[in-house]
Amino acid sequence: MTKRILIVSDPFAAPGYLPRVRYLCDYLSRKGYVVTLLTEQYQPLDFAHDYPIVTIPMYSGSTCDWIIKTIWTLLTNWHDRVFAKRAVKALDQQQKFDVIVCSAFAEFPLGAAKILSHYYHAPLLCDIRDLDEQVDDSRYQYKHNSLAIKPLRNLYKRIHHSRRNKVLRSANAITTISPWHVEFIKKFNPNTHLVYNGYDPKQFYTENISSKEFKITYIGSLFEWQKPGLDIVKQSIDQLDLPIILDIHTPQNQPIAYTELGNTIRQSSIMLVLTNNRAHGMMTTKFYEALGCDKPILCVPSDNGELAKLIADTHAGIATENIEQIKSFITNKYNEWKQNGYTTQHTLNREQFSRETQCEQIEQIILSIAYD
Repeated sequence: MTKRILIVSDPFAAPGYLPRVRYLCDYLSRKGYVVTLLTEQYQPLDFAHDYPIVTIPMYSGSTCDWIIKTIWTLLTNWHDRVFAKRAVKALDQQQKFDVIVCSAFAEFPLGAAKILSHYYHAPLLCDIRDLDEQVDDSRYQYKHNSLAIKPLRNLYKRIHHSRRNKVLRSANAITTISPWHVEFIKKFNPNTHLVYNGYDPKQFYTENISSKEFKITYIGSLFEWQKPGLDIVKQSIDQLDLPIILDIHTPQNQPIAYTELGNTIRQSSIMLVLTNNRAHGMMTTKFYEALGCDKPILCVPSDNGELAKLIADTHAGIATENIEQIKSFITNKYNEWKQNGYTTQHTLNREQFSRETQCEQIEQIILSIAYD
């Protein structure tokens, strides 16, 4: 029997293009499933794939159009409703799907996936990659921080949280990225499973590459709540008075193509992870990718939670805000680099965080809700 899966996702953006979603599509396609990926039109999808991708245009690109549709979405859930309606027209109306898998960063496209689940009479698996509540007083999913629009932002959050939670309650199963996320979501749906983020073993692997420079590298978005950690690292480097390069790559500043991430990590001396002890279950993908390359990880400050525990359990590096500990860690790795021309970290049990392992776990959940 042909097994057909519709994977619904929020928009793909460079440079990463949602690696968790892409690897799942690749894995299921390799295993013989007929996979269709459905997402909102946003940027050109410059990555290889052997499954069809259906993109749905929702916005014209003008600020006025975005404002009107955002307000209308608050009032009527326009975004999810119209996305689902356009998706049905774009997909082959004679086509049937055995299961709908929805991967989401915030609330969208969970509501659309629920509508499509009803339309195709298919069970729904929700994969939750982030929760707004994972950072206390979080504004990282809401760009506008002025006091003047705070009431509107709070209204926006309440409405979208309510809609998100309604979908979570009705889903046949849920996967999410950390023990904290599991416990939070189990309040709405007990059939919630932990599937960590991970690394692609074909791209993130160990190779000792000599470098002429000692680099501490940060790759990823840089939110306000992460900047105190960056200040601590800069202060530590200044006190060491060593020829250390702090190499920062954000989507807005020196972005790195996804295909070059592995080489960039392998050529680095230390990989920097920036978090905050107000963050819950923030298991950044760059941690796993550094783990896959066996590169030492400096996490500042410690989240005093699951990320710090995972770093300790895998012997991947240190998580701390103590400047003396940071300086000692950097100095040890600097001396290793001076002697060998490169650094490495002898990690433990990293294979359990391979995306192949992750996808095997999701596949078993799909089979349990759709094919048992």
